[in-house]
Amino acid sequence: MYHARFDIDADADAPSAPAAPARAVDLAASETPERLAAEWRRLEVHGAWPTQSHAFAAALEPLLAGAHRHVLGVRRNRAVTAILPLCREDRFLARWRLAGSSELFEPSDLLCARADDAGPVAAAIAALRHPVSLDRISADSPLVPALRRAIGQRGWLSVRPAMPCPMIALDSGWRDPESRFSARRRSDFRRAARRAEAMGRVTYETLAPAAHAFDALFDEAIAVELNSWKRDAGSAIAVDARRETFFRRFFRSAATDGNFRLSFLRIDGEAVAMQMALLWSGRYWLFKIGHDERFGKCSPGTLLMLHMLGWAAEQGLESFELLGEAEPWITRFWTEEQRGCVHLRTYPYTLPGLIALAADALVWLRRRLPAPRR
Repeated sequence: MYHARFDIDADADAPSAPAAPARAVDLAASETPERLAAEWRRLEVHGAWPTQSHAFAAALEPLLAGAHRHVLGVRRNRAVTAILPLCREDRFLARWRLAGSSELFEPSDLLCARADDAGPVAAAIAALRHPVSLDRISADSPLVPALRRAIGQRGWLSVRPAMPCPMIALDSGWRDPESRFSARRRSDFRRAARRAEAMGRVTYETLAPAAHAFDALFDEAIAVELNSWKRDAGSAIAVDARRETFFRRFFRSAATDGNFRLSFLRIDGEAVAMQMALLWSGRYWLFKIGHDERFGKCSPGTLLMLHMLGWAAEQGLESFELLGEAEPWITRFWTEEQRGCVHLRTYPYTLPGLIALAADALVWLRRRLPAPRR
């Protein structure tokens, strides 16, 4: 549960009355959790990322145990029009950050109905004694110019490029996804398909599981991922109980709303590749992929990705969003299209802020010094 200590109240008494001055308020004290959840869901239509949703924030509980949590927000005429969930570890020098950002490394942003709602939120951030780290927010976020104005003489603001998110804009041509690739790539796809067919009967399925069927299918999907390189790397869902709890809660909530999609490539009925995704804002958001390395010779992950690109186009979706980071295997093979992101850092002129600025400056200098000769 989020415990908000400050929000921004910009209510007007009536449509014809002048807007009341923005002031910090405690939204949790003035709104019930049920009403806040309802207002959050109502705002989601304005979001750029599914990580801005109430379901995502609510599922973070096991990952943020012991952290201080605040929800910055803006209200206008009693309606919540902006939300930014923050958290901070219980240490003097800990920074405020986007809730879940360091645990999941996914992009996010201020959720707001109108761009000028970023101003009051930025003012509240600038007033904090501790530094704030907003990792991988949208490059065109209204928070960027708002924070430049709000920080002023109160501290220092750093805006740096962050790892972008790869995406594929879909059109009707993607209904035949192989046609969008070179002759060499098409040959690779056909060769992989023949190898898969030599191993057994190949089938694809994309499911929107009901609540009663969700857990069994989720368990099957994470078992596929566990049979890949991700087990040894420690990035498989099943090797981290807290992350598994988060994803189970988040995807189960999406399944209840009808937005979760679980896809499998099966050989003789056995799942050998999987994708877990959300349909959100008319787009396909790919959160998790995995394949069983025992079937690696037929590139099952590649075959499933190709199939799902065609499926998403058939559904009339606007884009195929890969989330994660623009890794070389994605940019070389699938797409060079990206959604730009930035890192925002605030350093208030307080003891925690100045210590954070000195620490980050030292890291910056070390990265730019030439490596010592051996």
